[in-house]
Amino acid sequence: MKILAAIKQVPARDSHLRADATGRWIDESELHFEINEPDAYALEEALQLREKHGGEVVALCAGPARCRQSIREALAKGADRAIHIEEDRVAALDALGVAKLLAAAAKTENPDLILTGLQSDDMGYGQTGVIMAELLGLPHSTIIMSVEAGAGSIRVKRELEEGWFQHIEMPLPAALTIQSGINKLRYATLMGIKKARTKEIKQMAPADLGGLGAAAASIERVETPRKTKRTQIFEGDAKSAAARLVEKLRFEARVL
Repeated sequence: MKILAAIKQVPARDSHLRADATGRWIDESELHFEINEPDAYALEEALQLREKHGGEVVALCAGPARCRQSIREALAKGADRAIHIEEDRVAALDALGVAKLLAAAAKTENPDLILTGLQSDDMGYGQTGVIMAELLGLPHSTIIMSVEAGAGSIRVKRELEEGWFQHIEMPLPAALTIQSGINKLRYATLMGIKKARTKEIKQMAPADLGGLGAAAASIERVETPRKTKRTQIFEGDAKSAAARLVEKLRFEARVL
């Protein structure tokens, strides 16, 4: 089974973010980057499926040259090889633009299964994996909690609302977006880090995949959340005031 695991490099979760000079994106000059956490779970699921059923795992990433660090990490964790679509302007693309690049690269590999994270920690669209599947004409499913591979098909468990789950059997090839937390992430071993240095990273450019194209959506402005303080006094006796306070905390502040 050939499994394609799409990964994205995003700012580290503990990063201090601020808008750049244009006001349309964040200042990346002093940031540290890491593999998008939902994508790390997709990679882990791909590695576990390979360990059970054989085959290979190919990591796929689109982004600037710094993404090679995250690609090497994926290889050190166990991916067999990688594809890097090197392009500095990927951050300016919308979900459709990124999905077109990933889908074009995936088409050259003809994988049995494509795994992506449910969404990215920076943009949070939750659309790229689904659009990618539609562009490739593949059956797909989202918010996957487990995957069982069979002969020419897979059985998946989807998370629904309020503790409900859905079980679906799908033919291969297919595409899935993986829910975070479905398994325990592995660390790269020293041997894995050494082996990663010799593993193949195929370089591709957007020109090899049909070009970037025009974005259908764009970010007009980014800014830090505004903090405001407001005092509210509850009139009446202590019992009614306490009831109103609980209601505010539960439905407005959402801390209960």
